[in-house]
Amino acid sequence: MAEPVNTVTWRILVADPLGEEGLALLREHAEVDVRIGLKEDELVAIISNYDALVVRSGVQVTARIIDAAKRLQVIGRAGVGTDNIDLEAATRHGILVVNAPTSNTIAAAEHTIAMMLALARHIPVADATMRKGGWDRSRFVGIEVRDKVLGLIGLGRIGAEVARRAQGLAMHVIAYDPFVSAEHAARLNVQLVDLPELLRTADFISLHTPQTAQTRGMINAQTLALVKPTARILNVARGGLIDETALLAALDEGRLAGAAIDVFPQEPPPPDSRLRSHPKVILTPHLGGSTQEAQVGVSVDVARQIIDVFEGRLAEHAVNAPLVSAETLAALVPYFDLVERLARFYAQIGEGRIEQVRLVYSGEIARYDTTPLRAAAIKGLLERVTDERINLVNAHLIARRRGLEIVEEKTTEVGHYTHLVTLIVESDRGVRKVGGILLHGEPHIVRLDDYWVDFVPQGRLLVSHNLDQPGVIGAVGTILGNANVNIAFMQVGRDAPRHQAIMIVGVDDPIPPDVFSQVLRVKALFNVKMVEM
Repeated sequence: MAEPVNTVTWRILVADPLGEEGLALLREHAEVDVRIGLKEDELVAIISNYDALVVRSGVQVTARIIDAAKRLQVIGRAGVGTDNIDLEAATRHGILVVNAPTSNTIAAAEHTIAMMLALARHIPVADATMRKGGWDRSRFVGIEVRDKVLGLIGLGRIGAEVARRAQGLAMHVIAYDPFVSAEHAARLNVQLVDLPELLRTADFISLHTPQTAQTRGMINAQTLALVKPTARILNVARGGLIDETALLAALDEGRLAGAAIDVFPQEPPPPDSRLRSHPKVILTPHLGGSTQEAQVGVSVDVARQIIDVFEGRLAEHAVNAPLVSAETLAALVPYFDLVERLARFYAQIGEGRIEQVRLVYSGEIARYDTTPLRAAAIKGLLERVTDERINLVNAHLIARRRGLEIVEEKTTEVGHYTHLVTLIVESDRGVRKVGGILLHGEPHIVRLDDYWVDFVPQGRLLVSHNLDQPGVIGAVGTILGNANVNIAFMQVGRDAPRHQAIMIVGVDDPIPPDVFSQVLRVKALFNVKMVEM
């Protein structure tokens, strides 16, 4: 949806370490500054010079930083979690937030399995004892994971990969995830259960859910009271999911056999944190996604998405944009430009105060979730009347503030065309219709009001209604020709001979005001508009 930006002006600030492969890709398209370790005040002072910001988990992208980011189009999180980014502030400013949720999936899953085996066999403490000269085999007798029950809280990408690996170790896998269908779980050979049953049943409990208001502190005194004393907990997801005070109490009182933790509410945890010294706890410093392969993957993934945003394409993993499946995204991408052009065209020919806007989808396009296309319509309608940057992220917020609502209607029936999108705008001055299709991937307007036409909405266009009578086309052509204004094409639609018609003239040159005044004086013309696309 976004207009292409001149690559010479793009500047990217990389504020956390990023793989060289991703940096190299960014440098092919923009000027890149790598400045690690900046404090909030320092970021506030310089962020207005940049079009993109790249972070990992080390930098807190606060509302104060975002408010100062006058040019910022996109924030890239080289990793999965975005709780270090103020998404509400970014959305309010129309800044897209993208992450790389798939590139470190295998790394996080493998780390989970490694932590589970280390916990089951006391590997860290046995290693530490050996290094001090000890040899105490009886003290470190472990348990097998074979035939044990692994309970996954969250069965998304990482949870599913953990399940596959655990099944390879002959474990039984159950899961709690209210957003996963029983059919999907069955395909993974995983049994879905409710959370209390999982906590009561599992020998190992592994967290793989994002941190939200609903999941923050979900492992607490109440939920820990349900687990059996031989159970062990793993967290390679987000630090805030576990109430550390309740966890330590359960470990101290023998109500929990152990915990393996890779993530923390405060990173790094305080030096005096009891987790650091607890004999039943294994700790790693947020290593879940830290493999060489994952580092390359997340850096390239986030770099590609930033370039996509700059060049007007949709980012694959936009955190604060409407959620769209990969299949739907592929189908909708060409329509973003079409819908935006329909709305931009109307914004220049329409008159009066808008009362209702409808997007009518006919044919194959009606089978998809077209919700994101409303943002394209809002952008086309409002971009000329507001200084705010409008995009997929904030379009609905801006429209809501203006009391503008886009209503969608769908029909799989086809008429003149197999896939037609029609923008219908009701104002206090009447109803206007602009309909379009994609032809060989290029947007065409094929309907204006009740007339069928066919032209590409680009460049300078002279649009008018007229009486269908001899001499009208010639009069307009003569005026433009005498002014040395070259006509690129002319389209005419009419309802019946000698009735009313509509005329669209594409011109290569600007029409001077005095020449436009001459056109207005042609008696058979009315509703004459100049449109620039």
